[in-house]
Amino acid sequence: MSKKSLGIDVGSSSVKVSLMDIETGACVASSTNPSQEMPIDAVKSGWAEQDPEMWWKYAVEGIRKIAAEHPMSEVASIGITYQMHGLVCLDKEQKPLRKAIIWCDSRAVEIGAEALEAIGRDFCLEHALNSPGNFTASKLAWVKRNEPELFAQIDQFILPGDYIAYRLSGKVSTSVSGLSEQILWDFKEEKRADFVADYYGIPKEIIPEAGVSIGVEATTDKATEEELGIPEGTPISYRAGDQPNNAFSLNVMEAGEIAATGGTSGVVYGVVDTPKADSLSRVNTFVHVNHSPETPRYGILLCINGTGILNSWMRRNVTQQTLDYVEMNALAEQAPVGSDGLVVLPFGNGAERVLENRTTGAAVVGIDLNRHSTAHILRATQEGIAFSFRYGIDLMRELGLKPDVIRAGKANLFLSPLFRQTLSTLTGARIELFNTDGSLGAARGAALGAGFYASREEAFASLKCLEVVEPREEDREALEKSYEQWKAEVEMRMKH
Repeated sequence: MSKKSLGIDVGSSSVKVSLMDIETGACVASSTNPSQEMPIDAVKSGWAEQDPEMWWKYAVEGIRKIAAEHPMSEVASIGITYQMHGLVCLDKEQKPLRKAIIWCDSRAVEIGAEALEAIGRDFCLEHALNSPGNFTASKLAWVKRNEPELFAQIDQFILPGDYIAYRLSGKVSTSVSGLSEQILWDFKEEKRADFVADYYGIPKEIIPEAGVSIGVEATTDKATEEELGIPEGTPISYRAGDQPNNAFSLNVMEAGEIAATGGTSGVVYGVVDTPKADSLSRVNTFVHVNHSPETPRYGILLCINGTGILNSWMRRNVTQQTLDYVEMNALAEQAPVGSDGLVVLPFGNGAERVLENRTTGAAVVGIDLNRHSTAHILRATQEGIAFSFRYGIDLMRELGLKPDVIRAGKANLFLSPLFRQTLSTLTGARIELFNTDGSLGAARGAALGAGFYASREEAFASLKCLEVVEPREEDREALEKSYEQWKAEVEMRMKH
């Protein structure tokens, strides 16, 4: 019987389940559910909630679809990745007391800002690194303040991935990496940040036990075997938030390595071995999946809201959907490097953390009606998105990150030769493109955590690099000149 590893990716739009053959590292089956996006409830502006039972329902649906062709008796390890920063409140029977307050909910921003000043900005940056901000502990403080009767019934509070692990095992737990994304990890003292819990009035007994991300922290129970056919006692041996997991999936584990994604928003996640805080919290630091006190590893997370969404806006409104993305990329390449002085600012998708939570708006600047064409606009769009990545990576450099390699899945913006070449040249980093995703990465992590691979090298032996992009020196001068023009425009708008 060939051993398999199951990976579950709990997103906010869907739940993807993948089955990986441990010996070959190949994905043998996957299922994404539902076919339409899962609903996000927004009772008030800025709120975003989902029912944890819905995540479990679609995880079960995905497993059962795969089980129709592949026996679940072969599953020897389970890994879970999930949307970060969500709040799931459980009662004494471990049932959800309310809908989960998910990552994009902003109701606790002011509570987090109050906490930063009350605890002390310098103290927070020195110990917890991220300001309390709009993270899980602040969301729980909102519940305490606004729903006190419900708060009094909380037996444990956990993250979205922790809830799926609980449903599979009957054990409530989290990870150290998970505590760091809740703003409940003290990086300086290498322990739980009880000073945050104390300030918010969060009882210590409702904070779950925290273990490692890669390693056996729970095993499946009899109920899971009866419902899904997965053998009782199967190790749940990997757990990570979506961005640390994306980095793991791409084998980004050592200081100086960077993982990137370019979907609706853009994310750059770089690994360092010494935690440092950005005084303005423009980027955030979390405990990486392979962290230990002896060999510390931290992930610096940069999120840019306005990246791929700008490219899709251009397709709808500039090309009037007469071109697909491949055709847009080809047309953009007809314009010269630097787009003949035309610059595009991509920041049109709400407040940008990298711009100190300012909402500057997107803009097309410097149009020459006699010179610039659709090709220039499309090229300047992709260059502008790459410039925003460079802007954030420069902030990450200040925190000790030295980017040599950027790894990404060959998807979304990284399907564009122009975008990836521009980013490589601007950052001086080699870009490596891989064919992997979150659920497959979680399956690989679970097999590693359960001991089916003797080493990290063995675990990633089957991960194949599809393409490598090197910096193009002949374009560097023109791109740097255009970048400085772009940066000056951004900084001018930040002053207003």
